[in-house]
Amino acid sequence: MTKLSTPQPTRRTKHRSLAYRRIRAVVVAGVVVAGGYGSLGVIGALSAPGSASFGVKFVEWVRGNGGASIVQTAENVWYGSIASPPVGGTPPKGSLRPVASVRQSHPVKVSTGALPPPKPIPPIASPPLPHEGQWTPEGPLVHGTPALYVTLLRPDKVHTSLVAGVAWLDPRLVSFLQYAGAQEPPGGGPWPYVAPIRGAQASNLVAAFNSGFRMSDAKGGYYAYGRMAVPLKNGAASFVINSQGVATVERWTSGQHVPASIKVVRQNLIPIVESGKINPAVYSSSYQTWGATVGNQVLVWRSGVGVTANGAIVYASGPGLSVASLANLLVRAGAVNAMELDINSAWTNFFYFNHTLGVPASPANGYRLVYNMERPPQRYFEGTARDFVAAVARNQPL
Repeated sequence: MTKLSTPQPTRRTKHRSLAYRRIRAVVVAGVVVAGGYGSLGVIGALSAPGSASFGVKFVEWVRGNGGASIVQTAENVWYGSIASPPVGGTPPKGSLRPVASVRQSHPVKVSTGALPPPKPIPPIASPPLPHEGQWTPEGPLVHGTPALYVTLLRPDKVHTSLVAGVAWLDPRLVSFLQYAGAQEPPGGGPWPYVAPIRGAQASNLVAAFNSGFRMSDAKGGYYAYGRMAVPLKNGAASFVINSQGVATVERWTSGQHVPASIKVVRQNLIPIVESGKINPAVYSSSYQTWGATVGNQVLVWRSGVGVTANGAIVYASGPGLSVASLANLLVRAGAVNAMELDINSAWTNFFYFNHTLGVPASPANGYRLVYNMERPPQRYFEGTARDFVAAVARNQPL
């Protein structure tokens, strides 16, 4: 495998890594002023499994135990005044090139039944930079064909030092699985797929990515593998997986009735793209529409997922994104329906794995979609609080 050197974080990028430490300081002050919380509860939260930092775990515990307003205030202060993305500039050297696994000696082919590779995305910022919007096949070959392509590009014309990533997955070659976390969905198991990824799923893993908000914030429901953890909501944007492991994104209209052919319905907010058109609500200044953590006018790390006209699944994420710029990225990648997933740097991640099928994927052969995603590829190979999605190679193409 040919590896490219990892882009070095800029001074500003390193500065942003202090976000949760500073938010934690404000939250701690608020908790102290308010009289504090039960010591046993917070100790349990901080000792929970997973690679999340002390600051992330503490902030999440406070958010879930009556301190959401304190966290919201702290995050708005941080993201609104301290960490606003820079205007102009250029990305770090090498940050617009994916890992580029060993394809030079293995010519890319498209097996019978597989979708054709995606077309390049026209760059948004001007002038375009080398490799921007060009797709690179990544991950293990599935029946001799790439099941995953990734590309990197700048998300708007103003913040030209930022880099966003887009991934494209072929549902004819991969099957999608919904993994439960230790805290999401609420109510505990049993679930057929629970972090960490291991066994046959690790041996066939192509990629894994974050799901939506905590269910208390998602304004929707959670149904998986025969169990309703949170009641489904009509009109909610929904990531749906059927009995064949094929995923799609749609606005839910079936209430609490889930057809037998559907195995997963994971809802989050309302659609940001429908029938190829961006929802005008993405331009709203109301933060309540897209998550109370950070106001909609603030540019932060965001993630989203969509489905193309021919059924491919596209995922996008990056720093300094508004809901509108996230929707625009997904539409440019071909999405006809799309939804926002989680936001903020601690929770937005997409990892792909360049390994040989049959040999377990691991953090050692895992890569971030975007060079400065905060969490490492080991996140889903250990206990994690949040639910997530895994894409695994099919034994036979659909």
